Amino acid sequence: MKIAVTSQNRKTITEHARKCRKFWVYEVEEDLIVGKRLVEVAAEKNLHASHHRLAEPLAGINVLITGSMGFGLKDRLMQSGILPVITIEEDPDAAVAGLLTNSLERLSIDRNHQCHEQCSTDA
Repeated sequence: MKIAVTSQNRKTITEHARKCRKFWVYEVEEDLIVGKRLVEVAAEKNLHASHHRLAEPLAGINVLITGSMGFGLKDRLMQSGILPVITIEEDPDAAVAGLLTNSLERLSIDRNHQCHEQCSTDA
């Protein structure tokens, strides 16, 4: 299983999943993390721009963990067989561990959320 986590600053889980370009991608086997790598997608291939297919570094993910996303992205991910997870957890490692033990605090999607802002380009 592959779990992607939005992390524009490479340290914390960031919001605005559709505009983020940096993700931690975790490889999981039998509920154990066996690998972790940082991937970056080109601006024209972020989740906002790639309406039909995920960019290659994210292709094949099973779960996307983020701080926020709108209904459109949630629906598109679910139609592609990807579980969308929104959390207030800020630490990517802790979020993945919590997901695997079913202890991650999840948030619902804000019906008024509109992703017009771009993730911070810090770090």
